[in-house]
Amino acid sequence: MALGSSEFPVQAAPFEQPLTNFANGLRRGQVKVVAIGSSTTAGEGGIAPYPQRLLADLRSIFPKPGIDVINRGVGGEEAPKELLRFKHDVFDQKPDLVIWQVGTNAVWQSADQNPPTFDETRRAIADGVDQLLVDGGIDVILMDLQYVPAVLTPAKADKANAMVAAISEIAHAKRVNVFRRFALMKGWHDVARISFDRIVDPGDDSRLHASDWTTDKMTWQLTDAIVTAANEAPHGS
Repeated sequence: MALGSSEFPVQAAPFEQPLTNFANGLRRGQVKVVAIGSSTTAGEGGIAPYPQRLLADLRSIFPKPGIDVINRGVGGEEAPKELLRFKHDVFDQKPDLVIWQVGTNAVWQSADQNPPTFDETRRAIADGVDQLLVDGGIDVILMDLQYVPAVLTPAKADKANAMVAAISEIAHAKRVNVFRRFALMKGWHDVARISFDRIVDPGDDSRLHASDWTTDKMTWQLTDAIVTAANEAPHGS
């Protein structure tokens, strides 16, 4: 991959589950990925979003199979509204892999924005994962929150940590993968001593959205985790 451990010492945790359907798609010669979520997925501030970068990364590694990454991000949305879009934006696309970036807006949005409650968000995530797994034909990756000042204020930090834990618990119970973005970015800040001025988009006064640098490095970490989990999938399944 583009990033070696000597160049960048904090790496994302590997996935716990193989990506069997993604791997089968590679062997067939055609793979489809759907990315659903909010502004991290849709893109913000003129920064190329991760699904666009993921497509380029995967095609550089797997040049022969036809790989599509379909971006179904809508800025500001959270799990209950995203769940309403599943039929058209996810299932009708017939994906091999779904990456669901979720949880941030329920923590960050203020009361006047009418965000879903913690319990509503958790139930929607669990229900959505159940729907994705119903016929066994879709691999699932949940992407948790970004580690940024907007969700680390005294009023929001406890809820952010609780949301990260809830996403992890759902994934463990349902045997799907989590891209642990919160822990990865926390490691960048706390261990690698990368400042929030570099991690956060300098044009974002809310201190919520990732910089171009962060989006690029995060996508390479996600790509690496996907490739490793696909290589660990059993053949002939």
